[in-house]
Amino acid sequence: MYAVIKTGGKQYRVQPGDVMVVEKLDGEPGANVAFGDVLMLGDGDAITLGEPTVAGASVSATLVETRKGEKVKIFKKIRRQGYRRTKGHRQIETVLRVTAIEGAGKSETWDGVVDMTTKAMMNARARNLTHVVAALEAAAAPVVAAKADVAEGAAAPAKKAAPKKAAAKKSDAE
Repeated sequence: MYAVIKTGGKQYRVQPGDVMVVEKLDGEPGANVAFGDVLMLGDGDAITLGEPTVAGASVSATLVETRKGEKVKIFKKIRRQGYRRTKGHRQIETVLRVTAIEGAGKSETWDGVVDMTTKAMMNARARNLTHVVAALEAAAAPVVAAKADVAEGAAAPAKKAAPKKAAAKKSDAE
Protein backbone atom coordinates (compact mmCIF):
# COMPACT_ATOMS: atom_id res chain seq x y z
CA MET A 1 0.00 0.00 0.00
CA TYR A 2 1.27 3.49 -0.83
CA ALA A 3 0.04 7.06 -0.53
CA VAL A 4 0.77 10.43 -2.08
CA ILE A 5 0.85 13.16 0.57
CA LYS A 6 1.32 16.90 0.44
CA THR A 7 3.54 18.77 2.90
CA GLY A 8 5.67 21.89 2.60
CA GLY A 9 4.22 22.69 -0.83
CA LYS A 10 5.54 19.43 -2.29
CA GLN A 11 4.08 15.98 -2.95
CA TYR A 12 5.69 12.73 -1.79
CA ARG A 13 4.91 9.10 -2.62
CA VAL A 14 5.38 7.07 0.58
CA GLN A 15 5.04 3.51 1.84
CA PRO A 16 5.25 2.22 5.44
CA GLY A 17 8.92 2.00 6.42
CA ASP A 18 10.13 4.75 4.05
CA VAL A 19 12.54 7.43 5.26
CA MET A 20 11.71 10.83 3.81
CA VAL A 21 13.26 14.29 4.06
CA VAL A 22 10.75 17.16 4.06
CA GLU A 23 10.68 20.88 4.83
CA LYS A 24 11.06 21.76 8.51
CA LEU A 25 8.28 20.50 10.80
CA ASP A 26 7.80 21.32 14.48
CA GLY A 27 8.47 18.58 17.01
CA GLU A 28 11.14 16.80 18.99
CA PRO A 29 12.95 13.66 17.81
CA GLY A 30 10.76 10.64 18.49
CA ALA A 31 7.49 12.57 18.15
CA ASN A 32 4.64 11.20 16.05
CA VAL A 33 3.55 13.27 13.06
CA ALA A 34 0.25 12.76 11.20
CA PHE A 35 -0.46 13.95 7.66
CA GLY A 36 -4.12 14.48 6.73
CA ASP A 37 -3.48 15.82 3.22
CA VAL A 38 -3.51 12.46 1.43
CA LEU A 39 -4.01 13.08 -2.28
CA MET A 40 -4.04 9.44 -3.43
CA LEU A 41 -4.03 5.91 -2.02
CA GLY A 42 -2.86 2.89 -3.95
CA ASP A 43 -2.98 -0.84 -3.18
CA GLY A 44 -1.94 -2.98 -6.10
CA ASP A 45 -4.33 -2.19 -8.96
CA ALA A 46 -6.85 -0.39 -6.73
CA ILE A 47 -6.30 3.38 -6.70
CA THR A 48 -8.31 5.91 -4.71
CA LEU A 49 -8.01 9.51 -5.89
CA GLY A 50 -8.96 12.42 -3.68
CA GLU A 51 -10.99 15.44 -4.67
CA PRO A 52 -8.66 17.16 -3.62
CA THR A 53 -7.89 14.85 -0.66
CA VAL A 54 -9.04 11.34 0.27
CA ALA A 55 -11.64 11.59 3.04
CA GLY A 56 -10.61 9.87 6.28
CA ALA A 57 -7.14 8.93 5.04
CA SER A 58 -4.01 9.67 7.06
CA VAL A 59 -0.31 8.87 7.09
CA SER A 60 1.58 8.52 10.38
CA ALA A 61 5.32 9.06 10.73
CA THR A 62 7.96 9.35 13.45
CA LEU A 63 10.28 12.37 13.48
CA VAL A 64 13.89 11.15 13.41
CA GLU A 65 15.79 14.46 13.34
CA THR A 66 15.72 18.08 12.28
CA ARG A 67 18.93 19.19 10.58
CA LYS A 68 20.43 21.58 8.07
CA GLY A 69 20.48 20.38 4.47
CA GLU A 70 23.22 20.54 1.89
CA LYS A 71 24.90 23.89 1.31
CA VAL A 72 23.81 25.89 -1.72
CA LYS A 73 26.25 28.51 -3.04
CA ILE A 74 24.98 31.72 -4.58
CA PHE A 75 27.51 33.50 -6.81
CA LYS A 76 26.77 36.85 -8.44
CA LYS A 77 29.05 38.48 -10.99
CA ILE A 78 28.91 41.42 -13.34
CA ARG A 79 31.62 41.05 -15.93
CA ARG A 80 34.25 43.74 -16.44
CA GLN A 81 33.06 45.64 -13.36
CA GLY A 82 34.98 43.84 -10.61
CA TYR A 83 31.69 42.84 -8.95
CA ARG A 84 31.67 39.38 -7.37
CA ARG A 85 29.58 38.25 -4.39
CA THR A 86 29.39 34.78 -2.88
CA LYS A 87 26.79 33.70 -0.35
CA GLY A 88 25.64 30.36 0.96
CA HIS A 89 22.41 28.90 2.31
CA ARG A 90 21.47 25.74 4.19
CA GLN A 91 17.76 24.92 4.36
CA ILE A 92 16.45 23.36 7.59
CA GLU A 93 14.88 19.96 6.89
CA THR A 94 13.15 17.22 8.89
CA VAL A 95 13.80 13.49 8.51
CA LEU A 96 10.76 11.23 9.00
CA ARG A 97 10.15 7.47 9.07
CA VAL A 98 6.67 6.54 7.76
CA THR A 99 5.04 4.08 10.18
CA ALA A 100 1.44 3.67 9.00
CA ILE A 101 -1.03 4.45 6.21
CA GLU A 102 -4.78 4.35 6.83
CA GLY A 103 -7.70 5.06 4.53
CA ALA A 104 -10.27 3.65 2.11
CA GLY A 105 -11.17 0.94 4.62
CA LYS A 106 -7.62 -0.42 4.71
CA SER A 107 -4.55 0.16 6.82
CA GLU A 108 -0.94 -0.92 6.69
CA THR A 109 1.69 -0.46 9.39
CA TRP A 110 5.44 -0.87 9.51
CA ASP A 111 6.60 -3.42 12.11
CA GLY A 112 10.22 -2.26 12.38
CA VAL A 113 11.83 -0.15 15.08
CA VAL A 114 12.54 3.50 14.29
CA ASP A 115 16.30 4.09 14.53
CA MET A 116 16.98 7.55 15.99
CA THR A 117 20.60 7.69 14.75
CA THR A 118 21.32 11.09 13.21
CA LYS A 119 23.08 11.65 9.90
CA ALA A 120 26.01 13.32 11.69
CA MET A 121 26.50 10.17 13.80
CA MET A 122 26.36 7.87 10.76
CA ASN A 123 28.86 10.03 8.85
CA ALA A 124 31.27 10.07 11.81
CA ARG A 125 31.07 6.28 12.17
CA ALA A 126 31.64 5.77 8.44
CA ARG A 127 34.76 7.96 8.54
CA ASN A 128 35.97 6.21 11.74
CA LEU A 129 36.09 9.46 13.74
CA THR A 130 35.92 7.97 17.22
CA HIS A 131 36.38 11.29 19.03
CA VAL A 132 33.45 12.84 17.12
CA VAL A 133 31.26 9.77 17.78
CA ALA A 134 32.07 9.97 21.50
CA ALA A 135 31.20 13.69 21.57
CA LEU A 136 27.90 13.13 19.76
CA GLU A 137 26.94 10.25 22.07
CA ALA A 138 27.83 12.34 25.14
CA ALA A 139 25.70 15.21 23.84
CA ALA A 140 22.76 12.86 23.23
CA ALA A 141 23.02 11.12 26.63
CA PRO A 142 21.83 14.05 28.82
CA VAL A 143 18.82 14.56 26.56
CA VAL A 144 17.82 10.91 26.90
CA ALA A 145 18.40 10.99 30.67
CA ALA A 146 16.37 14.20 31.05
CA LYS A 147 13.47 12.70 29.09
CA ALA A 148 13.59 9.62 31.33
CA ASP A 149 13.43 11.80 34.48
CA VAL A 150 10.49 13.76 33.11
CA ALA A 151 8.72 10.52 32.21
CA GLU A 152 9.14 9.22 35.78
CA GLY A 153 7.86 12.50 37.20
CA ALA A 154 10.97 13.05 39.29
CA ALA A 155 11.68 16.69 40.00
CA ALA A 156 15.23 17.96 39.59
CA PRO A 157 16.90 18.66 42.95
CA ALA A 158 17.15 22.35 43.78
CA LYS A 159 20.65 23.80 44.03
CA LYS A 160 21.79 25.32 47.31
CA ALA A 161 22.85 28.93 47.35
CA ALA A 162 26.56 29.51 47.82
CA PRO A 163 27.53 30.87 51.27
CA LYS A 164 28.13 34.59 51.39
CA LYS A 165 31.64 35.86 51.92
CA ALA A 166 32.40 37.67 55.15
CA ALA A 167 32.94 41.41 54.86
CA ALA A 168 36.53 42.61 55.04
CA LYS A 169 37.53 43.88 58.49
CA LYS A 170 38.55 47.50 58.76
CA SER A 171 41.79 48.17 60.57
CA ASP A 172 42.10 50.86 63.32
CA ALA A 173 45.04 52.54 61.52
CA GLU A 174 42.82 54.20 58.99
